[in-house]
Amino acid sequence: MFYVFDGSIQGFLTAFLTAFSDPNAELSSREAQLPLGLTPVFVQTQPLRAKKAAERLQSFDKSCLHDLDLLLRGGESDNEQIAFRYLRFLANAKRPVKDRLAETDVFNAVERIKRVGLEIHRFHGFIRFMETASGALYAPFSPDNDICDLLLPHFRARLPQYPFVLHDVKRKKAAVYDGKNVFVAPLPHADILLSADELGWRSLWKEYYDAVNIPSRERLKQMRGYMPARYWEFLPEKQP
Repeated sequence: MFYVFDGSIQGFLTAFLTAFSDPNAELSSREAQLPLGLTPVFVQTQPLRAKKAAERLQSFDKSCLHDLDLLLRGGESDNEQIAFRYLRFLANAKRPVKDRLAETDVFNAVERIKRVGLEIHRFHGFIRFMETASGALYAPFSPDNDICDLLLPHFRARLPQYPFVLHDVKRKKAAVYDGKNVFVAPLPHADILLSADELGWRSLWKEYYDAVNIPSRERLKQMRGYMPARYWEFLPEKQP
């Protein structure tokens, strides 16, 4: 059976309980192309059921809801199914299972969690802010995973005196720090008026990159390992 939920954690946990005993269950927040004759089951979110499921799962592993949050942020189409199979395995084991990597359901979940964590770590270094005419900072980026709000604490701690916007252009949303508060909001498009100094700052990025680069010792494959090409679009040092 194919179970469709609303994409929220509460919706997932409600669908998790609904589908738990179905050995062939598949969970998704997206309507997929289903085999002929298979009808999707639309699961309505029930906060009380979701809360009970969360409490029960946390009694087995206190960090499981954090893991679930990271899994549901993944960019791959099967992340929700991997989360379902992992939590069902956890519920049946009734104890933490992340060390049981020989189990396919555990291995798949742990690998996806690591990918999200790695991308968060990478964007701590790959975010390039632009100075706007108002003095606020603006950074467009296009992560594989839904992580813009998870980057807020890092940059708020690093730049407490500057309002800034982290704009996930792929998901058309933004994480915002206004100098006091943080929030996430839809942002389909942003028209930014840059400060008079911004071109100078971008030139400094290029000069720095050229200064540390050694043309005779280029290691392009290694560089792409540390700085994947899919992130280059918003890096001023990689622009012509």
